[in-house]
Amino acid sequence: MKILVTGAAGFIGSNLVEHLLEKGNFVYGVDNFITGSRKNIKRLSKNQNFEFFENDISNLDDQKSELLHDQKFDQIYHLACPTGVPNLVTLAEEMLSTCSIGTKNILEIAKESNSMLLFTSSSEVYGDPKEFPQNESYGGNVDQVGVRSPYEEGKRFSESLITMYVRKYGIDAKIVRVFNTYGQNMSKSDMRVIPRFIHQLEQDKPLTVHGDGLQKRTFCHVDDLINGIFLVMDKGGKGEVYNIGSNKEITIKDLAYFIIKISESNIKVKHIERPKHDHQARLPYLSKIFQLGWSPKINLGEGLSKIIDYELPVKV
Repeated sequence: MKILVTGAAGFIGSNLVEHLLEKGNFVYGVDNFITGSRKNIKRLSKNQNFEFFENDISNLDDQKSELLHDQKFDQIYHLACPTGVPNLVTLAEEMLSTCSIGTKNILEIAKESNSMLLFTSSSEVYGDPKEFPQNESYGGNVDQVGVRSPYEEGKRFSESLITMYVRKYGIDAKIVRVFNTYGQNMSKSDMRVIPRFIHQLEQDKPLTVHGDGLQKRTFCHVDDLINGIFLVMDKGGKGEVYNIGSNKEITIKDLAYFIIKISESNIKVKHIERPKHDHQARLPYLSKIFQLGWSPKINLGEGLSKIIDYELPVKV
C-alpha cells in the first residue's frame, strides 16, 4: 500500500513508519522538525520504500503540495502536531495552525485520494477530568483559555473537523485518543515524565517529582499503541473515536522509585514545584478498543527495562 504519515519524525510517528515499512508498504513521511528529530528520519531513510518531505502541513509549498495531492494514497496516518508542556506558549500558534489549517489540508488530500484516514488525537481533550474512567462520549473538563488550551482545543477542533468531513464528504476516517505513551525514540529533551526521569538517571541527577507526586498516570508502550492504531485503521468504525492507553495507574512518586529500583541506582528523588495546570489523573475506558480485539502486551516493568538497558547498558 501507499501510505502518508504526517509527523513522521516524531516519537510515535517514527515508530509507526518503521512498523509500516516492516509490513512492506511504501511510506511518504512529512515533518517540519519543529519537535521531531532528524535522527529518526536518518535511520528510516535507509529503507528504499520511504520517501520524506520536509514541510509544514499548515503551509505546504506549491511543489510538495502538488506531489502529495497526486499520489492517491491508500491510507493516511495524521500525527502531526507540536508537542511538549514547555512549548505550550512558545509553539501555541503552531499547535493551533497545525490542528486547524494543517488538518484541513490533509483531509483534502484524503478526500481526493478516497483514502482511509486515522487521526491521533489525545487524552488532553478530556482536560482535567471529573469522570473516571473517561469514555469516548465524555465531553471533558477543559479550560478553553488556559495554558494548555492550544493543544487541548487544537485537538478538539481537529476531531470536529474530521467528523464534519466524514458526515459531509463521506471520507473513511477514524480518531484515536492517545493516552500517555513511552518507548524507543523518545527525545532526551522531552519533558514528559518518563524521558525526563531516564535522562536524569543517565546524568546521575535526582529524579524530579512535581509536588507530592501523588498525581496518577497510566503508561502504554509505543509498540502496543501502534498495534492498536493499526487495528482501528483496519477494523474501526467510520467516524468513530477510540481511546488507546493503559488502564494500570501509578503515582509519579511510585514511578520514580520504580525506575530507581529497575536501574539498580542509588539516585535520590527530589520534589519540586508543581505546575498549576498539571492535571491530577486521567484513566482511559478501553471497552471500545478491547472489542476490536486489542490488549496491551508489554507491562511497565518490561518496557522501562528495555529503555534503561538501551540508554544505560552498564547499570548505574
